[in-house]
Amino acid sequence: MFDILTLLQCLLPEIKVTTIRQLNRIIMAMLAMSGRVTMLGISRWAGVGGSYRTVMRFYQTVIPWATVFWVFFRRHLFCPNDVYLLAGDEVVISKAGKKTYGLDRFFSSLISKPISGLSFFTLSLVSVEKRHSFPIQIKQVIKRDVEKSSVLPSPEITTQEKRGRGRPKGSKNKNKKEVIFTSELLRIKKMINELIKLIANFIPLTYLVLDGHFGNNNALQMARQVKLHIISKLRHDSALYIPYQHPDPNHRSRRKYGDKLDWRNIPGEYLRQSSIDEDIQTDTYQATLMHKEFAQSLNVVILVKTNIKTNACSHVILFSSDLDLSYEKIIDYYKLRFQIEFNFRDAKQFWGLEDFMNRGQVMVTNAANLSFFMVNLSHYLLALFRQDNPGSGILDLKAYYRGFRYVCEMLKMLPEQPEPILLAQIFAKLTSLGRVHNASTSVEPS
Repeated sequence: MFDILTLLQCLLPEIKVTTIRQLNRIIMAMLAMSGRVTMLGISRWAGVGGSYRTVMRFYQTVIPWATVFWVFFRRHLFCPNDVYLLAGDEVVISKAGKKTYGLDRFFSSLISKPISGLSFFTLSLVSVEKRHSFPIQIKQVIKRDVEKSSVLPSPEITTQEKRGRGRPKGSKNKNKKEVIFTSELLRIKKMINELIKLIANFIPLTYLVLDGHFGNNNALQMARQVKLHIISKLRHDSALYIPYQHPDPNHRSRRKYGDKLDWRNIPGEYLRQSSIDEDIQTDTYQATLMHKEFAQSLNVVILVKTNIKTNACSHVILFSSDLDLSYEKIIDYYKLRFQIEFNFRDAKQFWGLEDFMNRGQVMVTNAANLSFFMVNLSHYLLALFRQDNPGSGILDLKAYYRGFRYVCEMLKMLPEQPEPILLAQIFAKLTSLGRVHNASTSVEPS
């Protein structure tokens, strides 16, 4: 049995002893419980010292979650020889009612339509070696009136007022580096600045990996302002241009854009790799290209997949602001961004991100952050658990803690403690009930 209270001792300078004891009770209950993870469900599994009032007091306590995430990661999850990426993504959860803080309509990618619920933007540190994502900062997305109005077209703009074709007379070139950030990018920029200030160069962060929603110049400029290189995806129909090179090398030209790149006929000089797997040919191209909406040249990687039998083609365009980054790393780093989706799945399926029914701002913040904190804690516990139980998952870990809880409650009813050998057999038998992967050897409790 892993001592949770010992793992939480590193948080003592940041949160009070009473809050740590409450958190210990809640974590033990969440590891053992079955069913929906709500305050009432937690109180039923928390046992002595974990009443509903105690659980409520914890959820009503203001906790510096950003510091808690970082301190726990640095103490128990950080690997000095590993390379870490900073990845960000938004998760939407469905909520009913009308009084929950931040309740609004958000687009859910799972069902491909807007739903009534809550949205949280998450920054994660992604380990390149371990291929795992660790949530490090969570911020709730609140739609202000300004943010809502920016989505809809202004009714004051009529068809007569719209600008015609061509460039207006007397207009000047604009500096594309001077952009006006949306409230979404301002929120992300603030989160990144707070995180960089918190880690204080403990981890050298170089790359910010975001999905295709951020494949634009504004997001690139935001990343450069926080001294990070962005890795993201462009639209499939993006107009990319080869940088213009004058035939006479001694002649200086003001022209910037050369020929437009046709992804169906990419010059062979840009081909970096070609492979065939089950009648699908994958050609990987890399080039430094230009986009008229971006302020700088882009390191572009184009993956073209062709069905050899039907000649059907499709392509994906990845890019980075780091012009020296190899195509292998661009592809690999963008693939690692998907690890954050597994954090969302675990937080929803096992740790109550979809279940909590809190309504106030502090309680909603604590419920969401606790779910993601359990993602990191369970990863650490699972790594220890797999040393004696290889192949185990979170369901096996929860079944082990549930069986341990049953044994502890049963021992309280016995007039005498069983012999140590019998006690070890009881623990090994009951903690294996309900597990998908049973241990080959018995695990004695400490």
